[in-house]
Amino acid sequence: MELLNYTLGGMLEKWARETPDTDFMVYPDRGLRFSYAEFNERANDLAKGLIEIGVKKGDKVGIWANNVPDWLTFMFATAKMGAVLVTINTNYKLAELEFLVKNADIHTLCIIDGYRDSDYVNMVFDLVPELKTCERGTLNSERFPELRNVVFIGPQKHRGMYNTAELLILGSHSDDSVLEKMEAEVDCQDVVNMQYTSGTTGFPKGVMLTHHNILNNGFQVGENMRYTNKDRLLLCVPLFHCFGCVLAVCAIVSHGASMVLTEDFDPLRVLAGIQKEKCTAVYGVPTMFIAELNHPMFDMFDLSTLRTGIMAGSLCPVETMKEVMDKMNCRDIIIVYGLTETSPGMTTTRVFDSPEVRATTVGVALPGVEVKVMNPETGEECAPEEQGEICCRGYNVMKGYYNNPEATAKAIDADGWLHSGDLAVKTEDGFYRITGRIKDMIIRGGENVYPREIENFIYRMPEVEMVEVVGIPDEKYGEIVGAFVKLKAGMHLCEAQVQEFCRGQIARYKIPKHVFFVDGFPTTASGKIQKYKLREMGAELAAAKA
Repeated sequence: MELLNYTLGGMLEKWARETPDTDFMVYPDRGLRFSYAEFNERANDLAKGLIEIGVKKGDKVGIWANNVPDWLTFMFATAKMGAVLVTINTNYKLAELEFLVKNADIHTLCIIDGYRDSDYVNMVFDLVPELKTCERGTLNSERFPELRNVVFIGPQKHRGMYNTAELLILGSHSDDSVLEKMEAEVDCQDVVNMQYTSGTTGFPKGVMLTHHNILNNGFQVGENMRYTNKDRLLLCVPLFHCFGCVLAVCAIVSHGASMVLTEDFDPLRVLAGIQKEKCTAVYGVPTMFIAELNHPMFDMFDLSTLRTGIMAGSLCPVETMKEVMDKMNCRDIIIVYGLTETSPGMTTTRVFDSPEVRATTVGVALPGVEVKVMNPETGEECAPEEQGEICCRGYNVMKGYYNNPEATAKAIDADGWLHSGDLAVKTEDGFYRITGRIKDMIIRGGENVYPREIENFIYRMPEVEMVEVVGIPDEKYGEIVGAFVKLKAGMHLCEAQVQEFCRGQIARYKIPKHVFFVDGFPTTASGKIQKYKLREMGAELAAAKA
C-alpha cells in the first residue's frame, strides 16, 4: 500500500491550485464560506502573522476553543511553518490548563472568550497576571517561562493579548519568502499536532502525532467511505479531538472534499446543515445520532443526500445503527476504532458489512496497519475468540509521549507494537470485537467480569436506550456489578425487572447487584462516557441505599 508523503500544508496547497473554487469549509448558520484558495491564503497570512510575533519551527501553539472558524486556520497555519498545534480540551478548568501549558511548553496560547460556564479570558489572567501590565510581545511569565504570547481568537482587544485580526493584517503585509523558506524545511515525519489523553487515570500525557500519521490515517478512513472531491461532510464533533481534526479534517483535505461545520453539537443545526448544504456524510458518537433521530422536528428535514459517515467513541446499539442507515439514509456508515496514540484509527468496518457487524464489532485492520490480540501475561498472540489486549503496529503509531520516555516505552514495545489497554477478541470471521478496558474489568470475588458483555446483554431489553456497567466497591467481594440505565422516552422499568431479565441468561455473579436509572451520563467533551465518575456515583448511591 502506497502512503501519502505530503505535509498538511502541502496537501492544502495542492487543492488550492487544482480546485481553487471548491468549498473547503462552510458555516451554514452564518453564511460563512471559504474556498480552498481563499482558505489557503488566510492560513498563509496567519502563519506569517505568527512568525512576526516570534513563533518558530517546533514551537508549541496551544488552541483552547470550540469549533470556531479560525480553529482550522490555526491548524494549517502552524502546520505550514513547522510549529506544533497543541489542542486543549474545551472542558478543562484552571488546574488542568495550568498543567498542560507547563507540561507542553506552550509558546503561544490562543483562546476564545469562554465556553459554557468557563470564562477563558479571566482564567488566563488568573494564571498569567503579567499580561495585565506588559506590552504584547514582551511577556515574561514567572509561572510559565516558555510562554511568550497569548492570542485572542476574534476581533476583541484584551490587555496584553494579540487578536487574530491583527495577526492576519501583520501577515498580509509581510514577505512571503520567509514562510516559503520555513515551509520548505517542514518534513512529513515532523510532529504537527499534540493532543493530551484524557487522564482518567493519572496525569494526562501529550501524544505527539506527525503529518504522516494523521494525513494517512484520514486518507485511509476516507478511502474506506469512498470519498471523492464531491463529498460534503457535516462536522459537529470537537476539532480538539482526533475524531474531528483527523478522521474529519484530514479525510476531507486528503480528498479535496468539503466540510460543513457547527460550532457546537446541536441536533437541529446538524439536521438543518445537512439539508441546506446537501451533505453526503455526517459524524458523531452514538448519543449524537440518537439525539438527531429522536428530535421532534426530525421528519421535517430532507436527508436524502446522505450516504456515509462515522459512528465512533462508544458501543452502538444495533437498532440505532439500523435507524441511522434507514431513516438518515447513511447506508454506508462505518465504525472506526482506535486511540489518540494511533492517530486515531486502528480498525474500521466497511461499507458492505452488515448492520450487525457494524454495531457489534470494530471491523478489520485499516490498510497499512497490523493488528493483533495479545495475551497480556505472555505476549503471545491469542487464538480466535480468545480474549486479550488489542495492539497495533504501522504508520499510524504516535511518535511518543512528549518529554515522557518512560510512558512511551511502556506503551510501545521493543517490536513497535502499541499496547492499547483495551480488551478484545478476534472472531472466527476475522472481525475484532472490543470487550472492555483492562482497567475497567470488574473483579468480583476472584471472578473476572467484563462490563461490555453485560451491557450488550441488557441492550436486548426494548425499553433500554443506553446502559453502562461499572464495578462498585464492596466489603465482601471487593467489587460488585452496578448498571446505570437510561430508558427510552415513555418507558418504565424497575431494578428487579432488569435483574430478572438477566437471571438464568448470564452467570449469577455477572447480574447487576445495583441498577440505577439516569437521565444522562457524565461524558468528556468528545462524547466518551467517563466510567470513573460512574464508579464514584455508584459507590455513593449504593452506600445511600444500604
